[in-house]
Amino acid sequence: MKRQLAMLIYRAVLPVLFLVAFPNWILKMLRRGGFGSKLNERIGLYFEGSEFESAGAIHFHAISVGETMLALKLQKAWAQIDPEARFVIATGTATGHALARSSAIPNLRVTYSPLDFPWMVRSYLSRFEPKQIILIESDIWPNMIRIADQRSIPISLANARSSPRSARRILRFASILRPFYSKISCVCIQEKEHRTFWETLGVSPKHIHFTGSLKFDPASTNPPSPNPNFAEMLVSFGKNRPVILAASTFPGEEEMLAEAIVAADANALPVIVPRHAERRSEASAALKKIGFHVTLRSQFQSPPAAQNQAFIIDSTGELATWTAHADVVVIGKSFLSRGGQNPAEAILCHKPLILGLYMENFQPLASDLIASGGALLAHDSASLITAIREALDPIRANELSSNASRILATHEGATQRHLSALHLSASSA
Repeated sequence: MKRQLAMLIYRAVLPVLFLVAFPNWILKMLRRGGFGSKLNERIGLYFEGSEFESAGAIHFHAISVGETMLALKLQKAWAQIDPEARFVIATGTATGHALARSSAIPNLRVTYSPLDFPWMVRSYLSRFEPKQIILIESDIWPNMIRIADQRSIPISLANARSSPRSARRILRFASILRPFYSKISCVCIQEKEHRTFWETLGVSPKHIHFTGSLKFDPASTNPPSPNPNFAEMLVSFGKNRPVILAASTFPGEEEMLAEAIVAADANALPVIVPRHAERRSEASAALKKIGFHVTLRSQFQSPPAAQNQAFIIDSTGELATWTAHADVVVIGKSFLSRGGQNPAEAILCHKPLILGLYMENFQPLASDLIASGGALLAHDSASLITAIREALDPIRANELSSNASRILATHEGATQRHLSALHLSASSA
């Protein structure tokens, strides 16, 4: 009865959510060049014959770019231990789709994930006939789960994530959500203390596996190497300038961070990486308004000598490499927006970290970094200026990055533990 009620509520709400989100989705596709990349697959329409598809592959559903990167990380590790394995990755964004297509993983088919309307899901499952479906982080699709369960297709959740705030919100509706969550055959949790949360949502205790975080597993990620072309670009702004990288910034943060960087060291170069590359014009205009001479990575020309220069990285997929060139990394979405961004790349590159107050999506890692002396915390412009000056000191920078590396090491082996749990789930289905 509860399951029927839950599905009735979901079916009533889903069309409304779709109509509200559709205009914004269209705008994003226009900005990111998604049209022309087989978006028909989002509604379960396929123009090629199904005989060209390979049934029985392992399917990953990764809606965001970040989730796509995690799925690709798992697939690469999976392919190393099982070279004959076949994969499908279903993405939700044009950027994620392009990233997956450029990954060069063998036996990988890239498609778009269907919207969670029953006929679209049935079309998808009938075409591909997955051996196993792996959702990433927090993507729960009731119709996908229900119909896959009817077809005896095991569904797993990799790198399961729920911030304290979202956990409180989800648990209010636990009685409605249990019929869906109870069908999941494997949940890979990042922290041991998260087990109770998933049990409350109806996941069987035997299906919950503590794996650690894929994002923070240092053993499965090679630190990015500096790029000579990038180094030449930076030198064109002036030799021996400290590079302060503001990573994955959100609206309003570009101005705040750039001003703090030059206030901390007038010779420092603010290198700003907006979370979404299509915000290049907005971020550039905001910085110009407060007196910065802005150079865009996508239109790079050697900048003229000028005070208050800022370099905006408006190209997709280069953040890790630019991080390798930084002297200090400041994490965006943690000052004027909530949630934070992933600090793991900076730690892997052995760069000193500065975090804002709002790192909810990366707890308890962020708190552990602060408590262990692995990162500096800044709560306003004044404390940010002080933190940048502290992080630029070579001895202090080495202390910070060494302490951060020790914290990250607690997640070592997460990728292999994921593979063990997911293999077990598939074999027991």
